[in-house]
Amino acid sequence: MPAYPPMPSRLETARLTLRPWSDSDAEGHGALFAERGEGPLPVERSCEIIAAQLAVAASTGIALLPVDRRDTGAFIGHCGLLVGRASLGEPEIAYELFRSAHGHGYATEAASAVLAAASTTGRGRVWATVRTWNAPSFRVLEKLGFERDHVSADDRGELVWLTRALPRARRSA
Repeated sequence: MPAYPPMPSRLETARLTLRPWSDSDAEGHGALFAERGEGPLPVERSCEIIAAQLAVAASTGIALLPVDRRDTGAFIGHCGLLVGRASLGEPEIAYELFRSAHGHGYATEAASAVLAAASTTGRGRVWATVRTWNAPSFRVLEKLGFERDHVSADDRGELVWLTRALPRARRSA
């Protein structure tokens, strides 16, 4: 059982809805994966990854959520919290959007909602890790108030670690 209450599984912003995964997301998930240049992802494999995401959310109380545009209902990517390279107490924020959704402020909007949700769980800090070549992600994180902490390296190259303190949610008396 997590030491923190679970983050909400549904978040809404002015333009976006973040919600739990469903099997109907498999095709969009596979298409997003293919945009990375790693080749097509079979629907069956996307369904397995989605099932794993739902299981992780149930056990940890944090989740990577699909992001839909509210005006069209179109799936444009995902955003949320995960343990990743961090920890359950200080999770990592992650987001990935279709290239066609870049440059519209959607990543900043979605990530801002996720940070607000993380704050309601009582967490004090969130991490982000970004490859040195990913200037757009650095801009998003800067807008959200993240600050560089350190640089590490792995088999894929340098990785910049950023962090952001979260305001503590007030508890009712």
